Amino acid sequence: MKRSEMQMPEIRGQLEERRTMADLTWLRVGGPADWFFRPADVEDLSAFLSALPGDVSVFTMGVGSNLIVRDGGIRGVVIRLGRGFNGVEVDGDRVVAGAAALDAHVARKAAAAGLDLTYLRTIPGAIGGAVRMNAGCYGTYTADRLESVELVLRDGTRQTLAAEALNFAYRSSELPDGAVIVSATFRAPRGEADALEARMAEQVAARDASQPVKARSAGSTFRNPAGFSSTGRADDVHDLKAWKVIDEAGMRGARRGGAVMSEKHCNFLLNEGDATAADLEGLGEDVRKKVYDSSAITLEWEIMRVGEPGA
Repeated sequence: MKRSEMQMPEIRGQLEERRTMADLTWLRVGGPADWFFRPADVEDLSAFLSALPGDVSVFTMGVGSNLIVRDGGIRGVVIRLGRGFNGVEVDGDRVVAGAAALDAHVARKAAAAGLDLTYLRTIPGAIGGAVRMNAGCYGTYTADRLESVELVLRDGTRQTLAAEALNFAYRSSELPDGAVIVSATFRAPRGEADALEARMAEQVAARDASQPVKARSAGSTFRNPAGFSSTGRADDVHDLKAWKVIDEAGMRGARRGGAVMSEKHCNFLLNEGDATAADLEGLGEDVRKKVYDSSAITLEWEIMRVGEPGA
């Protein structure tokens, strides 16, 4: 359906037409979305999706920390969850977090209650993305801690799924087409609050020492090759790292336009200020080709790329 023919449902949240995506992604690139919707709450989201024509595509974005939006923008509707979806509640050994709650905030709130979700502390994103991508760090992954998720399906109905139904694998999960994650329930082991805080402080210091945290990046660019078996759980991890094969292929510091592979950590793709989405994605493909030519390893993107190329 053409944008000019789309009749948008009545909403209580915010709905914008032709909203640029560049200022919403950490890499600061991307053309406009046809429509950009911030629902007020779960009921608003459900009503919107149930009334939205079925042939209108929907893309749900988080905080834009693991995303390249191409220069031509996104057709259809982009949904971004906000304040109505960022609550965090602790109940016994369970933590219920809204999909828009920042990973770091959830880790800190859990630690204050003596619950260990410290693996989330240095992950640059929100809970919805952590579930969708089976995010993990320091030997623990979302698959290890998640109990269930609450979804709003493309037709507006709500559904709760047990973690096992998501079929977690390395950096991936299986969700119904068009489903929007609205909250997640974690079961966390107990620990001493002070010890958990100290561990997170050490993790932040280690991250800051090894990664270009002040640069415009989207976190790790490529998945670690053969990083997990089919379960995607921490006990399946292997030692081959994406940064190592990139370095061995001579692509540390490689450039295309305003895009560069970080000298500090060469699995980080950076926008030095004037890169286009085409520069960033093109450099990533240059790296993939060079690594394959060098080691016969095919790197898989960890950063999500969406939308249409520029004119």
